[in-house]
Amino acid sequence: MPKTTYQNTIKNTIYTPPKDWLQIKTIDMHTGGEPLRVIIDGFPVLKGDSVLAYRSYCKENYDVLRTALMFEPRGHADMYGCILTPPNDDEGDFGIIFLHNEGYSTMCGHAIIAISTLAIEMNWVSVIEGDNTLKIDAPCGRITSYAHVKNGEITSVRFHCVPSFVVSLDSTVDVPELGMVTYDLAYGGAFYAYVDMAKNTFDFDLTPDSYRQLITKGMDIKHAVMKEDTSILHPYEEDLSFLYGTIFIDNTKQSSGNDSRNVCIFAEGEVDRSPTGSGVSGRMAIHKKRNEITYGDTMKIESITGSVFKGSVISEEEYGPFTAVIPQVEGTAHITGMQTFVIDPKDPMKNGFILR
Repeated sequence: MPKTTYQNTIKNTIYTPPKDWLQIKTIDMHTGGEPLRVIIDGFPVLKGDSVLAYRSYCKENYDVLRTALMFEPRGHADMYGCILTPPNDDEGDFGIIFLHNEGYSTMCGHAIIAISTLAIEMNWVSVIEGDNTLKIDAPCGRITSYAHVKNGEITSVRFHCVPSFVVSLDSTVDVPELGMVTYDLAYGGAFYAYVDMAKNTFDFDLTPDSYRQLITKGMDIKHAVMKEDTSILHPYEEDLSFLYGTIFIDNTKQSSGNDSRNVCIFAEGEVDRSPTGSGVSGRMAIHKKRNEITYGDTMKIESITGSVFKGSVISEEEYGPFTAVIPQVEGTAHITGMQTFVIDPKDPMKNGFILR
């Protein structure tokens, strides 16, 4: 009896691509709803002697692979990813490069939480009950994370960010169609303009119903601040001296019982589904500056999806001309799948595209 098509279908389930096709393997995750595509195999070897050097080499030589993996048809406008590299020195566990729709970010807290989770799940380190410490070299500097394991399961990950500081409070900028907007400028591994909804009059809120307006107005504010504010300068690294995004804040007590809500519009109009780890880090500096938080206090900050990060202040230190805080941010991450992406050299859309 001849085989039916269906019988062939359930029997032949493995596709072997031609030898000239590039194959890149990833593990996909999310932290509070924000995706992270971890590239684990198949990406060309990066050259350099530091994470910043690896990032520059990737940007100059393999940026088409960033777009291939972040953009459609393999990704989408809000996709986020990372590449692991050697650490900057023997004290580190590994380095990390962050990828998104615009390019390469300097810091990403949701990615730190996710990659720390993956390091435990994959036994990249010797796992113990209690806190498992990881030293991760990001473009902004060394991040120390603590993956807590109880009864063999990860219950949470917290990390200590790089020194985070306030550049200015209650600055103003004239934004087309919005008028004068009041914002705070702070750094938490990346620079953000923090816009408190209570200090501004907008016709939108921080819910999914305002998704499109948040993107448009967030980018309008970002571009206006970039044009007018000359104080976006990192004290030590020129590569870090740029505005990454706008963070809208509702500081009122939320109906969920959380202390506040963050909605971050970053890169080329991406909306962070998580509360934004680097954004929460900058907020800890702002709240400490305003004497609204002190050691031992914890803030629960939710995102547009309702996911929550806990933020606190661990210590203070002098950092160039700034009094900076070392913030702690805590959250959870989950694995969503394993992928093997192939790149057909004859595919006219092999490098990806975006339709928002």
